[in-house]
Amino acid sequence: MGPRLVAVLPGDVDDPARTSGGNTYDRRLVTELHRRGWQVSWQPVAGGWPDGDTVALTALADVLHTSPPEATLLLDGLLASGAPDVVVPAAGHRRVVVLVHQPLGVGDPAAYAREGPVLRAADAVVATSRWSAAWLVAAYGLAPGRVHVASPGADPAPVAAGSPPGNHLLCVASVVPGKGHDVLVDALADAADLDWTCDLAGSLARAPGFVADVGRRITRAGLSARVELRGPVTEEALAAAYDAADLLVLPTRAETWGMVVTEALARGIPVVASEVGGVPEALGIAPGGGRPGMLVPTGDPVALAAALRRWLTDPGLREHARDAALLRRAELPGWDVTADAVTAVLQGAAA
Repeated sequence: MGPRLVAVLPGDVDDPARTSGGNTYDRRLVTELHRRGWQVSWQPVAGGWPDGDTVALTALADVLHTSPPEATLLLDGLLASGAPDVVVPAAGHRRVVVLVHQPLGVGDPAAYAREGPVLRAADAVVATSRWSAAWLVAAYGLAPGRVHVASPGADPAPVAAGSPPGNHLLCVASVVPGKGHDVLVDALADAADLDWTCDLAGSLARAPGFVADVGRRITRAGLSARVELRGPVTEEALAAAYDAADLLVLPTRAETWGMVVTEALARGIPVVASEVGGVPEALGIAPGGGRPGMLVPTGDPVALAAALRRWLTDPGLREHARDAALLRRAELPGWDVTADAVTAVLQGAAA
């Protein structure tokens, strides 16, 4: 039998109403590790992570205490990085690997103070982009050899058919402030004189107040017939949404990688996204030097509107971006590559 692994994950990891890139990554990684012979115990822990209350922290401590002593503990950073009083003592006598989807300490002094001790105590840290790994090393004084990169994989997918007019925009992200839907709606209002439609697909459950604000912005701008807040969608509905899309738009304010970027590129869909964190890394450059889309300053609706206007009015730009997206599509690594990278880290920790 293979080595034992306890994957300690957020309680909503399998909740279709609370989809996220981190949850998708966790599920796919666990599946791939099972295929490689690991004995994986899946341990979701409920709580308002990363700020877990006493009940959540007690539950996390119980999981760490009762896990088989021979098992390696793989902790999602959303839980671990906010719980030094629980994780640091456990790391003193257990093999602990922390998977950091999003560094919590970026711009948050309180989270920074909690995250540092956890990552310094862990046997190894897995980051999901080169940008994130470099930030963690510099911010917390970690030895570079203890921080490893395992970027999200991309599933093969058919090339998107697109819409008949060629002007259908898609944003796939939970509707929360960090994803910048307010910036997108303001940019679309600036481009309202042009012909386009836009779907917003993603959870509406994480930040109800922000969802209401986005809805008001859509109404005030007179865009209700052109912008649809679709909420969470099934896997089949999401595939259909990608197939109908001509351009993915990701106006995020912070992003370690941006899995929706590579999901779009896997279908040959160009991307307009914020130039922040690991997004440029995910977008990449196609063989031959072409960029499969455009990067814009984060939090800038004027710049985003200008980029969308260029996309919608310049046929040559669209053709160039689509060609680059198809070339980039052919070189995207799959989840097997992600799992290979994490397997090497886990084996190193176990040794």
